[in-house]
Amino acid sequence: MRNFTPHAIVLNDGRSIPSEGVARVRAQFGEFDMDVCSQNFGEVEGLPDPVAGTLLIVSAMVLGASSREDLVAPATGHPDTVRNEKGHIVSVPGFVR
Repeated sequence: MRNFTPHAIVLNDGRSIPSEGVARVRAQFGEFDMDVCSQNFGEVEGLPDPVAGTLLIVSAMVLGASSREDLVAPATGHPDTVRNEKGHIVSVPGFVR
């Protein structure tokens, strides 16, 4: 497993997967009108080519914008996600497709 989110991913069992880079969804913005502009999403950038048997960890937004079969995102909405007293995610139980 390789991590392309901007931070290490910590699993509930204590394993930590360090970031190797950041995958993002390209965005284009329209002109502002009354402090609001349109935003259109395009292609995913920042990922290496697929390698058989290797999963790439990405953000949920990147996962949703791609049709690649080798991408997973942290299961941040799962009931077993661990959060600190401020509500920030400490660890996740695994990944979603």
